[in-house]
Amino acid sequence: MSRRQLDRAGEGQQRGGERGGQRVGGAGSDAGPDDDGCPILHVDMDAFYASVELIDRPDLRGLPVIVAGGGGRAVVLSATYEARRFGVHSAMPLGRARRICPQATVIHPDHSRYAEVSRGVMEIFHSITPLVEPSSLDEAFLDVSGALRRVGRPARIAQVIRDRVADEQRITCSVGVAATKFVAKLASGRAKPDGLLVVPAEHTVPYLHRLPIGALWGVGDKTEDHLRRLGLHTVADLAHTPVATLERALGAAGVQLHELSWGRDPRPVVPEQVEKSIGAEETFARDVDDPEVVGRELLRLSEKVASRLRSAGMIGRTVVIKVRFADFTTITRSRTLAEHTDVGRVVHATASSLYAGLGLDRARVRLVGVRVEGLAEAGEGHHQLAFDEREHGWRDAERAVDRAGLRFGPGAVRPASLVREEYSPHDRGT
Repeated sequence: MSRRQLDRAGEGQQRGGERGGQRVGGAGSDAGPDDDGCPILHVDMDAFYASVELIDRPDLRGLPVIVAGGGGRAVVLSATYEARRFGVHSAMPLGRARRICPQATVIHPDHSRYAEVSRGVMEIFHSITPLVEPSSLDEAFLDVSGALRRVGRPARIAQVIRDRVADEQRITCSVGVAATKFVAKLASGRAKPDGLLVVPAEHTVPYLHRLPIGALWGVGDKTEDHLRRLGLHTVADLAHTPVATLERALGAAGVQLHELSWGRDPRPVVPEQVEKSIGAEETFARDVDDPEVVGRELLRLSEKVASRLRSAGMIGRTVVIKVRFADFTTITRSRTLAEHTDVGRVVHATASSLYAGLGLDRARVRLVGVRVEGLAEAGEGHHQLAFDEREHGWRDAERAVDRAGLRFGPGAVRPASLVREEYSPHDRGT
């Protein structure tokens, strides 16, 4: 079993334990970490896509594994920590990842499988507290204030969540426990992999001030370089810089960073909201100037988006296409339908019409995407049959395809024009 770490950040105290609550080593009392006033948890799955793949491929455990799409422009979506030791990281071009870690096993992503595991993880969170704010498929903030009497102290709740995720979903997660969302997210990142880090409320400021300036939320590479040119290298340096100076240098962001540097982050955990859109996009392995190839890709993406809508129990009313050209110029076009839909045939017809309306003549296309917006719960939509429309039609046919996919695997049934694809896409959900 993996060792669990509970770090009293302000005092440098660590204690570890295996699943089941056994305490191993560490200094101090057996009372556990000081989590008073720390109701915010940030839970982050470890190497999520790769970890999900290893559920069904236990023979690859302990080995470098990379999850990436096909094609020459594919990028790394996830990598096991064994691969990360060679320098592989998310968003790295797959070609470079192969060069620095040639022994890695590369797996094509299975987004439907990741969504399935994500739903199981989120159900665990919701069984603890209704105040769950997902940031993505594999991470979320939780406010456990209302669960303290029923489940226990925040660190105990974090341990329960980690144990349940491991036992029920067979993957690991890291948890940060703190007084604010910002510090909880910092803590979960520093606890990785498979760890638990508590930042006591009274030690928040000392904990932050010893961190490098790049640890602050919102400080990217360019901002970090700018701050370093100003002589600011640590969070403490920024905290003791006059706000007016930071505002002159960074605008409103300077004020926000100053607040964060003193541990002030009043944002509450906002419960999950209905998705605003569901979509998918594809970067071609090489630039495409064949309208038939683009047309087939629009069909594939439309079918995928409609399937995701039905899987989520959603319907949408606005279809959007995205086109990126070889020079990286990107345009979007949209059309709002008369009624909501989750039918791939309708989405594809609209997407194709939008693309045709662009009047492109052998333009070199790098990426295309299809998205449906204006979402509502499927039960809320009202479908008015046309005069000559049968009661059972394309919607029923596509739901039958969904059932076949669940039984025989994604793509078991698909349009004939997609049976032989000329390009291997790197598909991304949006």
